[in-house]
Amino acid sequence: MATDQLTFQNPVERFPEITPPKQDQAEPGLDAELVPQTDRGEHSYRGTGRLQGRRALITGADSGIGAAVAIAFAREGADVALSYLPAEEEDAQYISRVIEESGRTALLLPGDLADAEYCSAVVDEAAAGLGGLDALVNNAGRQISVEQVEDLDDEQWASTFEVNIRAIYRVSKAALRHLEPGATIVNSTSIQAYNPSPHLLDYASTKAAINNFTKGLGQQLAPRGIRVNAVAPGPIWTPLQVSDGQPKDALPDFGKNTPLGRAGQPTELAPAYVFLTSPESSYVIGETLNVNGGTPSP
Repeated sequence: MATDQLTFQNPVERFPEITPPKQDQAEPGLDAELVPQTDRGEHSYRGTGRLQGRRALITGADSGIGAAVAIAFAREGADVALSYLPAEEEDAQYISRVIEESGRTALLLPGDLADAEYCSAVVDEAAAGLGGLDALVNNAGRQISVEQVEDLDDEQWASTFEVNIRAIYRVSKAALRHLEPGATIVNSTSIQAYNPSPHLLDYASTKAAINNFTKGLGQQLAPRGIRVNAVAPGPIWTPLQVSDGQPKDALPDFGKNTPLGRAGQPTELAPAYVFLTSPESSYVIGETLNVNGGTPSP
């Protein structure tokens, strides 16, 4: 594991190359049960006050990328509301403790983003609990591997779109009741938007939609002083992969086809979200920042 994010290090070796054993978890999966464990930055991320006083809502904040972003935001001075499925309570409680130990407020808001009422309520509850809202990270996503399109049923297609893109529309729309000039929205897309895996047709399609939504909404909200951007992760080791997100036989080689030769860790994504939320990126709008271990992308 990394010990100091500021140390000059070879990126090939900064985090160990992993060979995950074949394993299975029920959707949505838990970091607490993942082998090997992920690095979400709890022992390595050092903040510099770049988000001091910000009040952020992060969806899918209990594990994986969302958890790493929540920790980084707290270390940078933000208070954080965590949206997550009730089944992920164990992971959410752990991230909440890390945030509070960092001296910031953690607000736990369990619920299902497939529920339109929750998409609206979670925003209002976050704003009420944090005393306002000026940063939104739409990170929650659903990914289920299906080898053949004939086996991809309408229910899964609809559910994937409901969580991955319709919820972003709903939550972003609700957030505009609270966001003022200087506020930011950052959406999680994926390398799958550009280089779709044959077994992830529905997931990859939603990620392409998120890219387009980000660029359109970014232009629409720019005159209001609200910036919208996205981060496109490559293969990142998270519970998403073992809860049917990847074929089980593919797990041992997960991420080894990148130019760096390894899967990424969630904490390696966090600085991208910090940058797009901080005032340092004030002239960046509608951008998709790729963090994928070197895989070429548009």
